[in-house]
Amino acid sequence: MKIGIIGSGAMARAIGKHAVNAGYSVMVSNTRGKSGAESIAQSMGCMAGSAQEAASYGDLVVLAVPLRAYRSLPAAELSGKVVVDLLNYFPHRDGAIAQLQQGELTTSELLARHLPGARVVKALNSITAEDLLKDVRPEGALERRAMPIASDDEDAKSMICDFVNKLGFDPVDAGTLADSWRFERFRPVYCVALDKETMKATLAATTRETKVPDGYWLFNRKILMA
Repeated sequence: MKIGIIGSGAMARAIGKHAVNAGYSVMVSNTRGKSGAESIAQSMGCMAGSAQEAASYGDLVVLAVPLRAYRSLPAAELSGKVVVDLLNYFPHRDGAIAQLQQGELTTSELLARHLPGARVVKALNSITAEDLLKDVRPEGALERRAMPIASDDEDAKSMICDFVNKLGFDPVDAGTLADSWRFERFRPVYCVALDKETMKATLAATTRETKVPDGYWLFNRKILMA
C-alpha cells in the first residue's frame, strides 16, 4: 500500500519513518513543493513530491499540517482517498474558529466539510512527535500504547486501524467524527500514554464537561499505563 504524506514537519517525519520501516511505499511533501521535500525524503528513505502529487500517490494520505492550512489542501486530489487527519486546534496559531470554540464541530468534521469527497479518519493527533518516535512496540508487547481512531466510514477506519497497528500502536475505535472531541485537546487522553483497556475506559468516561488544563499531558505521561 502507498502512503502519501502532506507535510514534512516532526509528525510527518516520524510517521514516514515508521511507515517505511513497516514496508509501506511513502511519498512526503511540503509547502515548497517537491524540491523542498527532497532532502527530508532522502533521510527517510522515501520519495518526495508536491502536496498534489502526494495526495494522488497515496492509497491513504496523512495530513500533517497546521489546522490553519486546511483550506489550501488539494481537495480534488484527495477526493475518494482515505485521509488520516492529525489536525489539532490551537487558536493562537490557527485563528479563532467559532464552530470549534463553541463545540459545534470537531476539527475532523470541519475538515470533512472542506474535503467532501474524502474518507476522513481522525487518528495520530493525540500523541507528540517525540513520543510517536519512541513509543512504538510490536503487536502483543507489554505497555503498548493505544491510539484512538474515529471515522464515519467503517472501511476507512478499519484500514487506518491496520495502519496504526503496523506502525506500532494498539488502535482503539473511538466512534464517528462527531465523537472525536473525546480525544482532542483539553481531554484526558490527549497526548497521555494509555494502554488499550485504559484508553477505552477513559474515552467512555469522558463527557463534554470532562476537561483538563492545557499541558495536562506533560505531568501525566506515564501514570495511566497498565
